[in-house]
Amino acid sequence: MFTGVAASATSDIAYDDLRALLDKSPNLLLVDVRTKEEVDKGRIPGSLHIPVNTVGEAFTMDAEAFKSKYGVSKPALDSTELVFHCQMGKRGSTATSKAVELGYVNARNYAGGYKEWSHKAGQ
Repeated sequence: MFTGVAASATSDIAYDDLRALLDKSPNLLLVDVRTKEEVDKGRIPGSLHIPVNTVGEAFTMDAEAFKSKYGVSKPALDSTELVFHCQMGKRGSTATSKAVELGYVNARNYAGGYKEWSHKAGQ
């Protein structure tokens, strides 16, 4: 499992590592790529909703437009604190791959997704 800096374009992050990042990193951008209906049923605290089919558009916006639309700063291309997630991993992986294609070399996927998070966090 992932325990340090991402070394490849397909890096996953485990529950414990994500939990630690959420606790210690004010710069973490956790992107929930599920549908609005899924997010309305529950979400990981602090996550930002950007549906998987809009990830490419969102991460090609200029920094000012991104901040205006999403209310947070657009991460730098070399940010080590960009994590995508969905319900069970597939869409998160798709979004992570898209971000990598756009130059986000350290983007990661929380493969356990909201399903694992809600089970382990007791939500």
